[in-house]
Amino acid sequence: MVRQILPAIAAVIFLSSCSTFKSLNFTSNKQVTTTVQQLDAPRTKFIDEIAVTPVAAQQQLKLEKAEPKSGPAASISDRLVNIPEPIKQEVAQPEKSIVTREAEIESASEVQFKYAILMNTEVESLPSKQLLETIDEWYGVRYRTGGNTKSGVDCSGFTVAVYSAVFGIMLPRVSREQYRISRKISTTELQQGDLVFFNTNGRGVSHVGVYLGNNKFIHASVSKGVMVNDLFEPYYLKRYIGAGRIDDKQMVASGN
Repeated sequence: MVRQILPAIAAVIFLSSCSTFKSLNFTSNKQVTTTVQQLDAPRTKFIDEIAVTPVAAQQQLKLEKAEPKSGPAASISDRLVNIPEPIKQEVAQPEKSIVTREAEIESASEVQFKYAILMNTEVESLPSKQLLETIDEWYGVRYRTGGNTKSGVDCSGFTVAVYSAVFGIMLPRVSREQYRISRKISTTELQQGDLVFFNTNGRGVSHVGVYLGNNKFIHASVSKGVMVNDLFEPYYLKRYIGAGRIDDKQMVASGN
């Protein structure tokens, strides 16, 4: 009896084991197929969604590219389309000014660069080249009371020498007389070549210099000789009396 039951139990166990394996295999295959389908799906969707630009749209795009730009990114030439010629020239003037300024800087001499630094200004804002070259011959000459040569010069001797060489005018020898014959002007009217006067001894006009621009003037300083200073330096501002212009001087401001 036992011998008959054992084979039957073994057969049941075997059949049960095979169906389990078959079930596992079927499930595994189904999962692999689903995964492949999921990988393929985006590719098919991408191909389906490719859009072809119509010819008319391409032509419109070309037209948009050909149209002039506007706004900050546009060049000056783009912005000048369909603008009357006189207005174009006026708008384009800054470009010409830049070119002119670059040319002036490139052609500037060593003397001009020197005084651009001393005066803390641009090369194109400097006094005439003739005036700069004349005063530079005296730059650094020591101070000497009553002097009028390059071995020593005082303030009025220096202005006499500059006016004679640049403007062909003979000024009175002393600063007080130079102040007397000059036409008094306000500080806001100062131009290159004008005279600036100071009271350095408490007894009226006792010092004079030549105005260069940008609040700077050149003079024969008692302590350091011929040099450039600023009208707004505390020492000179406190002692400043006023400015004078010699009306018949022939300015060369447009100079060479």
